[in-house]
Amino acid sequence: MNSKKRIVITGLGTINAIGNDVAQFAASLREGVCGISEIDLFDTTGFRTHKGGQIRNFSPRESIPKEFSQKRMSRADQLAFAATIEALTDAGLYPLPETVKEDMGVVIGGGSGGLFEAETFYAELLTKGLGKARFSRLSTVYCASSADRIASNLGLLGPKTTLMTACSSGANALGYARDLIQSGQAEIILAGAVDPMGRITYAAFNALKAVDEDVCRPFDRNRSGLSLGEAAAILVLESLESALARGATIHGEILGYGVSCDSFHMTAPDEKASGAVRSMQAALKDSGLSPDDIDYINAHGTATPANDVTETKAIKEVFGLRACSIPVSSTKSMHAHPLDAAGALEAVVCLLALSQGFIPPTIHFKERDPECDLDYVTEGARSASLRHVLSNSFAFGGNNTTVIFGKYEGQGAVHG
Repeated sequence: MNSKKRIVITGLGTINAIGNDVAQFAASLREGVCGISEIDLFDTTGFRTHKGGQIRNFSPRESIPKEFSQKRMSRADQLAFAATIEALTDAGLYPLPETVKEDMGVVIGGGSGGLFEAETFYAELLTKGLGKARFSRLSTVYCASSADRIASNLGLLGPKTTLMTACSSGANALGYARDLIQSGQAEIILAGAVDPMGRITYAAFNALKAVDEDVCRPFDRNRSGLSLGEAAAILVLESLESALARGATIHGEILGYGVSCDSFHMTAPDEKASGAVRSMQAALKDSGLSPDDIDYINAHGTATPANDVTETKAIKEVFGLRACSIPVSSTKSMHAHPLDAAGALEAVVCLLALSQGFIPPTIHFKERDPECDLDYVTEGARSASLRHVLSNSFAFGGNNTTVIFGKYEGQGAVHG
């Protein structure tokens, strides 16, 4: 039995390419909706590719309450704050009671920050000249801006941290938030991540030739790269005691997480999959679960030739003979890859799967790769009664994080 303080999730909020709120996101996951289409957020003329998982129909004025000023908020700040308000509302904490502010913190995984606005500034600088370029566009360029906005607007007095570990940032934010609550440094944490699309990021992945010209096809034999996306996902984490005392609805538990580093290559995964293996093993150990306890794996599943084979190899090593009987899917085939926000967004996926009893599909899959031979859910959403799910986030620089979530089954439930 895992004797550590139990940490539960009581609020969910997200904005992404297939959902402007959690309810829409859940429906899209069940229906296998594809949010990858032509980008119009910026001009893609001259790029090798033109598609991505862009957020559509997002209205900051409608999503953010009027009492909060949006002056000088970047796109990242707006997305993160809107998802925060949804998560707090879902948790029964909005409007935020004064009594909880002192013991509430915020941990955000951040990547591009206000880079999109900085790109616009430099475009103005080149076309309009120094006198007419708006320097205020640079005020939120740093990736910590979104956490600052959330904490200052809500008056939070607990810990405030921004983590930037590339595509594992959101997963690491959840793990660190859990640690803060377990160590008594906060009672409630707003944890998650945000990463908006931008020209420089899109250009960089095009230069690497890591982007599919059409739509990404995780685990497919003919896959040719990822699809870039954007998202914000915020979760409310708190101790079980706090949640029960408030009478809060509990979406699930965070049971454990593991972190490792490949020390291999800046953009390519370790060919032996040792880092991914150690990450999953560490998460299992931290959770007190065994490989036999995992009912579903939400794969990192980027659809790059190297990632999918390496992740498959790692799953086989960790789960042994049982590996081929565990359902696996990559929801990036639907919402694309929102980089630093991926781990937090896919945490929402896992909690929806646990609470609503389904496994989301990997769409666009047509031809099996002999080296990718697990039970990938490709026929559409699959009904399933899940108790424990594992989510992988493997990032550039060899930053690997695995988080394990569990279905909340009452105060006396035992995990492991």
